[in-house]
Amino acid sequence: MISWIQRNFQQHFRVIFAIVLAGIIISFVATIGASPGIGRGDHTVLAQPFFGYNLGSPDDQHRLFGDAGLSIFLRFGVPAGVSPQMEGYAFQRAAMLSLADKLHIGVPPDAVLADYIKTFGAFADSNGQFDPKLYASFRDNQTWSKIDPRFTIADVSRVISDDWRANQVGKLIAGPGYVPAGDIKTQLSRDDTQWTLGVATADYAGYAPSLATNPKDVENFFEENSTRYLIPARVSASYVAFPAADFVSQASITEAEVRAYYDANPARFPKPADAKKPAALAQPNADADFAAVRPQVEAAARLDRAQHLAAQAASDFAVSLYNQKIGGFTPDLDALLSTHHLTLKSLAPFTADAPPAELGSSPELADEAFKLGPDHFFSDALTTPTGSVVLLWKETIAAHKPLFAEVQAQVTSDYKENQKRSLFINQLGKNIQSSLAAHLKAGDTFDKAALAAAAAAGVKLEVKNFGPFSQRQPPRDIDSAVTGNLDRLAPGQVSDLIFSQNKGYFVYVTAKKLPDLTAGSPQFVSTHAQLASTFARDTLSSSLGEMIAKEQKKSAPADTP
Repeated sequence: MISWIQRNFQQHFRVIFAIVLAGIIISFVATIGASPGIGRGDHTVLAQPFFGYNLGSPDDQHRLFGDAGLSIFLRFGVPAGVSPQMEGYAFQRAAMLSLADKLHIGVPPDAVLADYIKTFGAFADSNGQFDPKLYASFRDNQTWSKIDPRFTIADVSRVISDDWRANQVGKLIAGPGYVPAGDIKTQLSRDDTQWTLGVATADYAGYAPSLATNPKDVENFFEENSTRYLIPARVSASYVAFPAADFVSQASITEAEVRAYYDANPARFPKPADAKKPAALAQPNADADFAAVRPQVEAAARLDRAQHLAAQAASDFAVSLYNQKIGGFTPDLDALLSTHHLTLKSLAPFTADAPPAELGSSPELADEAFKLGPDHFFSDALTTPTGSVVLLWKETIAAHKPLFAEVQAQVTSDYKENQKRSLFINQLGKNIQSSLAAHLKAGDTFDKAALAAAAAAGVKLEVKNFGPFSQRQPPRDIDSAVTGNLDRLAPGQVSDLIFSQNKGYFVYVTAKKLPDLTAGSPQFVSTHAQLASTFARDTLSSSLGEMIAKEQKKSAPADTP
């Protein structure tokens, strides 16, 4: 039976509607298939049933993940790239549709479906309201069919109907979201209590106590904190570079290829602005725009071709190393370099977290370097910002604990910093807190108490007053460490020193006003609804996770726990 969507589409537009997320390559499926890989895998990969799908089948993979991608686009108005979150959503959606079949939840009536479509983010305006123009544009957009012609109007209709069915199952599983009254009151008190504060701030950077440094204490500090000074593993390597610039002269390119390169990357080559003609009045003209930037396009296309030639040359060199069984810095290597007029360059030993700058500081390149060793002397061709390289291994230096003498200066500096911090928090902080509390008890205002405490401690305290405000809408210039400690403070109480971002804070609660915690108050009702929604989502996610795990276990190998 032709659904409401199909009739509506066909009445207004006689086009084939197809939409799917561009470039979805389901990496997850590659990891759960059998080891022989892709290709003619239909003949060798075991079936992997999953809620009516076969994860070993490319067609079922496309249907499972393609449908989920389209669903995400319709719901949120943005394409969903390949990610664990997207794959997780596809599995959850499959689980809910399987349960919908068991519960005999069928396709909704046309009127229900029409209202459901109005909830999609893809058709919402800036205010979140359904926009018929966006919906009409969506129907008339021919681009989607070019992304994946396998999707038709019928597929779009099916995905929307399935989303509605899955949504009904989700509501059943999630339930109303039961929330104890105590949890509501706790959340409401945390978010909406009105606070009035005085905050005195001591600057850690300006604190300069007299510090005695005993050599033996410094050495003991080193032994107790030796893991802080471990020298990480490093790789020592050389490399042979294949700069793309060396291949530009060999990078032939036709006029048609230059134009094709421009058409594929128009945003990279904006047309120069015409001072005589306002941009708003300029008429689009692809040929004229291309002509205006043709030299830049040709240069970029030629450099891109040169990058490929450099990569090929590097790959050929790596193949030569393999064919000649070169496993070290031998005369055979020297002869090969000489034959190809190549130069060997050295790199200073580097760690995985600090890749060599001369090769673009690439983490991927550093990762490849750490795979090298005595039995793996050279790398494959590796891409750099300027071309390609092949790495040649010298040695891997294991992580090790340095001698105290090697790091004595750093350890001494750290020891002094540790002493300073301890004195700031435990000595200065306690003295100021005690002084503040005593002056406040004597009837002084917080400003006056802070002035007296600062004079007694020989430091400067900056005082600010805040409020009344709530945790839901805190002042912009208050540190989060201050608001994060309010729950343990009572009116008239001054906190211990709170250390955050090289500042020491002393918080005085001038006033504290609880919100209306009556069960029928608007705030109570609103908070109840928010928590119920959160609890319901957690219940749904947990339940679906259990369903998915049980389903996957059915097709898992016998030795899988």
